[in-house]
This record gives sequence, structure tokens and C-alpha cells, in this order.
Amino acid sequence: MKKKVKIGLLPRVIIAILLGIFFGYFMPTPLARAFLTFNGIFSQFLGFMIPLIIIGLVTPAIADIGKGAGKLLLVTVIIAYVDTVVAGGLAYGTGLCLFPSMIASTGGAMPHIDKATELAPYFSINIPAMADVMSGLVFSFMLGLGIAYGGLTATKNIFNEFKYVIEKVIAKAIIPLLPLYIFGVFLNMAHNGQAQQILLVFSQIIIVILVLHVFILVYQFCIAGAIIRRNPFRLLWNMMPAYLTALGTSSSAATIPVTLEQTMKNGVGKEIAGFVVPLCATIHLSGSAMKITACALTICLLVGLPHDPALFIYFILMLSIIMVAAPGVPGGAIMAALAPLASILGFNSEAQALMIALYIAMDSFGTACNVTGDGAIALVVNKMFGKKER
Repeated sequence: MKKKVKIGLLPRVIIAILLGIFFGYFMPTPLARAFLTFNGIFSQFLGFMIPLIIIGLVTPAIADIGKGAGKLLLVTVIIAYVDTVVAGGLAYGTGLCLFPSMIASTGGAMPHIDKATELAPYFSINIPAMADVMSGLVFSFMLGLGIAYGGLTATKNIFNEFKYVIEKVIAKAIIPLLPLYIFGVFLNMAHNGQAQQILLVFSQIIIVILVLHVFILVYQFCIAGAIIRRNPFRLLWNMMPAYLTALGTSSSAATIPVTLEQTMKNGVGKEIAGFVVPLCATIHLSGSAMKITACALTICLLVGLPHDPALFIYFILMLSIIMVAAPGVPGGAIMAALAPLASILGFNSEAQALMIALYIAMDSFGTACNVTGDGAIALVVNKMFGKKER
């Protein structure tokens, strides 16, 4: 009897990405629409599950941590916020040095934005979430802290059973179907050539952003590796399935199951991982902050808007708070960022359209940076609060 060969998540995701790009250029439209129909349904299912995943994982994690949960929450939020602000500041400093000469070489003209035409699915099914991401987080914090401080054993048992159900859904439904979903995402991108005009005009800027994105991941894991005294590049490599999954889904929240699995493989305790990963999927946005700051500075230079350090520091500080409202869906960060872009930097509708087009063209890379960095934060928090081995 031949032994069944099991392909891991990482190679399955890589295969899905490559096949999606390859078939996207010549697959007949009717067949491509069939894959997009699946993607639409699966995306609705993910949207329905995301708040339940947060409630199912965060509530028991807080309850298991006990009365120290309040301190754990505060420390995690501070680390995530500081890292997000630092990433934005890094993008501003680098852009101030490099972008003026790059923009001058392109003529400094602001291109006209045309909305990309995408394939449409054959039909769609609406599966409304029972709560949004922020409501799920607040509910989890309130209930978990209540269980921890009140010693509510019966309630704790209920949510431990609910956690079991969520973990089974993740293992048996979400993880197996993610590669097919990622295939459909890249198939659609290759088929319609989304944002090609913007990518050509801003190719030099995008290269700088991608280099910064790699640099951020390296310094995050070098710091984490130094704190826990382990090889940072090995830790970073272990997070690659989460990185590639986020690259395909463009959603931090949708990548939670994979991020959680890879974080625990790096040695983070189950309780700490179950607390930090879903929380950081909402509040840790280093990649998004870096990308939005770099793109915003580019447009300020293009159209002659003010871009002095004091103004951008204020913008980055506010951006890092406001983006928390909507990171769970693809493109959610830039939609939340439109308010400070307009009120602080003075972006008009044309500048906002350019920001959206440029951001969406690279959305998945910022998301991948966000979720991979979550693993570094989890390592640090686990070192501070994790149960000591005896």
C-alpha cells in the first residue's frame, strides 16, 4: 500500500498563486466567472465567520489568562500601536529622501484614474455577519474579562466548547478551501489587468515600498528574535504560509487561522496566540501604515500639498488609530484612511481616487506585512506573559 503524499499549506498556496496568474491570461470568461462565483460565496462565508472566530478565540483566551488579561491587553495594544507608527515614520523619512527626484524623473504629472472593469460572478449569496469585527472584539474583551474576574466556570465551559466548534470549522472548511479562493483572486487580477496604468506610472515608488515592506519584517523579527534568543530568519520563514495567504486574500482577518497556526509553530503558547493574533489582526497595521504614508507623500509632492514633518507625524499618529476601525476586509484600511487624508492632508476627490487605486494595486503586500508582523508581536508577548516551562 502506497503512502499518501500530503502537500503542506505553503506549497498549496504557492501553486494556487502561480496557477491563478498563468490561467488568468487565457482562461475563457465563462469558466473564469465560475471561479469568481465560488470566490464570492466563500468571501461571504469568511465575512460571516470572522467575528465568530474572534469571539471564539479571544474570549476563552482572556478567560484562561485570568486576572492578568487587562495588563496583557494593554501591553499588546501599546506594542502594536508603536510598531505601526514607527513603520509610518520610516516610510515618510525614506520618501522624503527619495521620492522628489523619482517624481521629477516622471514629469511630475498626476495621471487620470479609470476604474478597473472586473469579471462578475454568475450569482451571489449574501451572508451577513452576526456582528462586525469591532463589536466582536469589544464583546470578547467584556465577556472574557468578566469570566476571568468573576470566576464564571459555567460560562467559561460554554465558550470553550464554542472555541472547539470554531477550530473545527477552521481546520475542516476554511484552511482546505483557502488555496482555491487564492487561485480565484489571482485569476481575476491577471484576467482584467487591474491598476496596470498606476503600476507603470508609480513603478519606482512601488519598488521603494516593497523594499521597505521587507525591511519592516526583518527588523520586527530581528527584535523579536533578540528578545527570545532565537534565529529571527527561521522565525520569519515559519510565518511564510500566513504571508502568502494574506497576499492572496488581502485580508488580515481572513488570514487569522493560518497566522494562528504558524505562530504556534514558532513556539507561542496556545492561549497567548489565541489572544494576540486575532487582536493584532485588527490593531497592528504596520504594512498598511507604511504604504498609505508613502503613497500620501507621493501625491502631496505631485500636487504641491504641504508635507512638512509636523503635519505628517500628526497624520501618522491619527492614521494608526483610525485604521483600526476597518482592517478586516480587503481595502478596508484605505477606506478608513480617507478621513485623515482629507481632513489633515487636504486631499480632494481626485487625490483620494489616486490613493485608492494605488493602494488597492498593492493591497495584499501591506496586509501580508501586517499579519506576518503579528507573529513577531506574539513572540514578544509570549516571552513576557507566557507560562514558564518546568
